[in-house]
Amino acid sequence: MSKSKRGFLIALSGPSGSGKGTIVKSLLSQRDDMVLSVSMTTRAPRPGEVDGVHYHFVTRELFEETIRQDGFLEYAEYNGNYYGTPSAPINQWLAEGKTVILEIEVQGAEKVMDHRSDLVSIFITSPSVEELERRLRGRGTETEEVIRKRMKTAQYELSRAFRYQYVVLNDEVELATARINTIVDAESMRYSRMENTILEVLKDVSTQ
Repeated sequence: MSKSKRGFLIALSGPSGSGKGTIVKSLLSQRDDMVLSVSMTTRAPRPGEVDGVHYHFVTRELFEETIRQDGFLEYAEYNGNYYGTPSAPINQWLAEGKTVILEIEVQGAEKVMDHRSDLVSIFITSPSVEELERRLRGRGTETEEVIRKRMKTAQYELSRAFRYQYVVLNDEVELATARINTIVDAESMRYSRMENTILEVLKDVSTQ
């Protein structure tokens, strides 16, 4: 009996400084059934970021050409830069039964929510606004003006958390990762995702 089943999408969002990237690294190190969708962006790389690993860093012209070709699952403009999720690799991974993480901004996540009923949406939050600001300043990569802009954006993003199915507190990375693993394991056992397995069991019974 084949127990293969289609994978599913996870939208993982949260304000800058909530620890999304660190949590994703932790998840990927623990699970071989999970992959990260690499988004495309027009923003410049931060120190240590690698093209094709953290993002596909492209020109505004190339991004807009991809929009015209309907090559994105979603895209949004955020703090003056485009961010988008290429659709082709995602479709391939889902067909292979992988759990695909979309580490995307709230704007983009809400667009996916509006037309993907199979989406599992998770919002990551820090314990407090003060902790969020402390983490941003701890990066040492942003100007005071950028930090103020990110904190204002964070306020908006937190106000949209009600759109998400789950909210995960990132007080400690290990705990936050464990919480998300619990969500993923439970979601994989929904009837809608196990229906083919049930039908295969029934088929085996009927042939005996």
